[in-house]
Amino acid sequence: MNPDEMKNRFMQFALRATRLAESLPRTRTGNVAASRLIRSATGAAANYRAACLGRSKAEFLAKLGIVQEETDESIFWMEFIMEAGLAKQALVLPLQSEGEELFAIVASSIKTARSREGRSSGTCGTSSTSTAAAAGATASWPC
Repeated sequence: MNPDEMKNRFMQFALRATRLAESLPRTRTGNVAASRLIRSATGAAANYRAACLGRSKAEFLAKLGIVQEETDESIFWMEFIMEAGLAKQALVLPLQSEGEELFAIVASSIKTARSREGRSSGTCGTSSTSTAAAAGATASWPC
């Protein structure tokens, strides 16, 4: 899956999470869960985009780590929503499954990027920093 497809997938995840949050009851618990779910899901999507613009491998990995944390937090809030009886499982489980798939993809991306740290050839399908500098470009670390 290429970076643009992943950006779209994260955007759809955030939009679906927002729709789920908007459907929750307007109680103190429902409002807190809705707010936190929206924040974490949109945070995952926004930080994935930021990771793709990373100026260094360290920045790329740091942003992907944030994406992983935000995706996991989204999954937590979906579990909480179901356990608290705020929404039916049939409504939440497909979105939770998507979150778990995205989490696994990001975890795999982090592992792959870290395993390539010592290589002199490019990272994540890009040319090396020295090759990019020689061409007058900055290195990027697409997801």
